[in-house]
Amino acid sequence: MSESRINLLDFKDPKIKTLHFTWFAFFLTFVVWFSHAPMLAVIKEAFDLTAQQVKALMILNVAMTIPARIVIGILVDKFGPRHVYSGLLVLSGAICLLFATANSYEQLALFRFLLGFVGAGFVIGIRMVGEWFPAKQVGLAEGIYGGWGNFGSAAGAMSLPIIALMIGGDNGWRYAIGGTGVIAAIYGVIYFFNVRDTPKGSTYFKPKKSGGLEVSSWGDFWFLLAMNIPMYIALAVLTWKLSPANLGLLGDTACTTIYVGLVALYIFQSSQIWKVNHEHLKEGVPEMQRYKFKQVAILNWAYFATFGSELAVVSMLPLFFLETFDGLSPVQAGLLASGFAFMNLAARPGGGWMSDKFGRRKTMLILICGLGIGYFMLSQINGAWWIPMAVIATMCCSFFVQAGEGAVFAMVPLVQRRMTGQIAGMTGAFGNVGAVTYLTILSFVDYSTFFMLISASAALIFLLVIFLEEPKGKMAEILPDGTVQLIDVT
Repeated sequence: MSESRINLLDFKDPKIKTLHFTWFAFFLTFVVWFSHAPMLAVIKEAFDLTAQQVKALMILNVAMTIPARIVIGILVDKFGPRHVYSGLLVLSGAICLLFATANSYEQLALFRFLLGFVGAGFVIGIRMVGEWFPAKQVGLAEGIYGGWGNFGSAAGAMSLPIIALMIGGDNGWRYAIGGTGVIAAIYGVIYFFNVRDTPKGSTYFKPKKSGGLEVSSWGDFWFLLAMNIPMYIALAVLTWKLSPANLGLLGDTACTTIYVGLVALYIFQSSQIWKVNHEHLKEGVPEMQRYKFKQVAILNWAYFATFGSELAVVSMLPLFFLETFDGLSPVQAGLLASGFAFMNLAARPGGGWMSDKFGRRKTMLILICGLGIGYFMLSQINGAWWIPMAVIATMCCSFFVQAGEGAVFAMVPLVQRRMTGQIAGMTGAFGNVGAVTYLTILSFVDYSTFFMLISASAALIFLLVIFLEEPKGKMAEILPDGTVQLIDVT
């Protein structure tokens, strides 16, 4: 058997068992995170919501995820994925139950905002899978984890309306959504008692200090501070969308308070990064423990284009089909658009496998190029196209998008093992920044221009990926007793 192959049916292999337990945990976080989406029409009627209030709920659902992925990354590196994943599933299950029992719009909005935290669950499994699989298999393993877990949103969309219908009555939607919370909480306990953070005999490496990402030079220190700014800009844009000038959920005073709070939070985060880094940078980082932060930055921007564009396109694609082709019903448009998300099952593992087999940098260059071409093709779709051809073009584009996501996270665990959670958190957060950016652009342009601009951004990301360095040799990690362990990254 090739070293890069994984036998998913070998349940006696501890790493395969861990992979299955972990992708299902991620699957459940996505079911819980998007459990409200297929029920929005019913919720709107039950609470007599306006269209603006429904849009506000959708924005609130993703607002917390950007900072949450950073926080979760720090917690994972400090406490380990077993404890953090179990705790997140139990806590988010409880919040989901509160959402299902809400009696006012204000309660709906609050609990939807808090449930944005469950969207950070993805980060936890990246560290867990990276601990269990060797470098020659980690890309495929991370792709399976991400692709199969991501399918949770589609599975929820297909099953929850049927469950609500079977229960019947005015509260059918409450039982359907609340049920996902109960399942998640129970599985959190199951996960805790069935997985380990590392294989037996392995060491779980932790950062020397918590609160910020360790870097290897003063140049990288300033680079890290600059790379945090886009995340705060994205949160400011989300606040602006909720302001009186747009959806009107927040008043002027609340918006001003949030803007000031974001500035204060950035200053605080920068001080934490300084606290973590200033001593060892002053002394100088030994060559064997150094890494280049540019590797992290390039992966961040690559995920901005891949996952960011996926979140944005999945949000608008049903409406795009409905408005582009005459005679389609909303249900038909939704089914045609669903092909984009369904590609996750094969495309993301495929991108990880390609990365393992053909190299990290080369694979990413090919997939980003394909992504750019794919979105250019979508920009050419109009009402004169044959609908099946438009669907094929959409799915081809989707393959490159989601395979690109798999390729990005095939490399994340190979940058610096002890900080994989933080690197994954920052990379994941940039995916949400991309979604906010692209959806904001969509609010100002037509569909064709929207796709063209994503294609143009992919061309810029392609130029950045040229400077990505292929992982090679070994990375050095310090054991608790002070000795050095070398970990193969090729």
